[in-house]
Amino acid sequence: MGSKNKLKRFNENDSFHNVFQPKREELVGREYPLKGRWNKQFFKNNNPLVLELGCGKGEYTTGLAERFPNKNFIGIDIKGARFWRGAKTAVENQLPNVAFVRAQIELVESLFASNEIDEIWITFPDPQIKYKRTKHRMTNEVFLKRYKNILNDNGLMHLKTDSEFMHGYTLGLLHGQGHEVQYSNHDVYRQEGSPEEVTAIQTFYENQYLALQKAITYIRFKIK
Repeated sequence: MGSKNKLKRFNENDSFHNVFQPKREELVGREYPLKGRWNKQFFKNNNPLVLELGCGKGEYTTGLAERFPNKNFIGIDIKGARFWRGAKTAVENQLPNVAFVRAQIELVESLFASNEIDEIWITFPDPQIKYKRTKHRMTNEVFLKRYKNILNDNGLMHLKTDSEFMHGYTLGLLHGQGHEVQYSNHDVYRQEGSPEEVTAIQTFYENQYLALQKAITYIRFKIK
C-alpha cells in the first residue's frame, strides 16, 4: 500500500465515530476513560462485549456483528490502515454494535476492566514459529493471563487459524495447564459439527488459504 493511500485511510479513520486511537501514554500508567465503560458510554446498552484481537481488515468483527446484533464487537489491531476497511464497512452498513481500537494487544488490560469481556476471538494470528518468538504468540501463557483478567467468569476464547503448529501448540498448552477445551476441530470445512460462525465468515486471507487447500482449524475454550 502506498504512503498516500495509508495517509488517506488514517485521515478517514479520524473521522469515523467508531474508531479509537489512544496513544500509548494514554494507556500506560493512567486510567483510560472508556475502560470498564464501553457498553455504557459508547454502545449505550448492556449487551455482551466481544473482542477480536489482531483483527486485520476487520472482516470477522463486522461479520460477527451482522450475525449477532445483540452483541457488541470491538476489533483491535496496531495497524489502523488495515482495519480502516472494517470501520468503513460498519459505518456504511450502519452497524451500531461495532468499534475498532488501534492499540497493541499486550495493552488489553489497560483498555478493558476486569469482567468486562464476554468473548475473545483470535483469527489467523502469526504463529511465531521460531522459539525466540514464543513470547509473541497470542495464545502463550502470558497472553492467556491477560485475557483471563478482562474476561468474566463465563468468558469464552475462540482461536481460528490455518497454522497446524499454532493449533497444536495452543491445544497442548491448554491441556497441560488444565484449561477447559470445549470444542476442537483440525479441519472445519471437512469435518462435521463446526459452529456456523466459524465457517460462514471467511476473511480475504482465509480464502487464499482455502484456495491452496490448507486446513482451517478452530478451538473454543475457557481459561481457568
